[in-house]
Amino acid sequence: MRQPITNDTAGGGTRRELLAGAGLAGLAGVVTACGGSENGTAPASPARTGQSTGSPAPPSPLETPSPSPTKKPQGTRLAKASTIPVGGGRVFASRKVVVTQPEKGEFRAFSAVCTHRGCTVGSVSGSTINCPCHGSKYSIEDASVQAAPATRQLARRGVTVNGGEIYLT
Repeated sequence: MRQPITNDTAGGGTRRELLAGAGLAGLAGVVTACGGSENGTAPASPARTGQSTGSPAPPSPLETPSPSPTKKPQGTRLAKASTIPVGGGRVFASRKVVVTQPEKGEFRAFSAVCTHRGCTVGSVSGSTINCPCHGSKYSIEDASVQAAPATRQLARRGVTVNGGEIYLT
């Protein structure tokens, strides 16, 4: 015969109270670790604001002013800018992005996922980005639909050029 299940309070509380207390303790730890300031931004570390920490440390390489005006590139490197043809583009299927150069020196990036059925676009030719699955075509200028069956343009992605290299941001 089965024994009825009862709440054992001999340990100082019910299981529900124990779990609630543990959950609140964990939440308090997370909130404390995240921290913040009155305006919702995290305070800068003392080393970066010039405040003393008790023992002076040499500046890190990131804090040392660079003698060259070129900034360190941000984002994921995709390719050399010279590999993107003017008036065309290139599909980076593994990154699900297509980069176009509608005019010399003007680079744009869009999602390479077709808005019709989710296929990866396959090529850029002429002035269109082409999906091989059902024939949708998009403009290299703004990714607007040029040929159905797609009805929505491709999503815009961030891209920068630094030192002749294209970076996805």
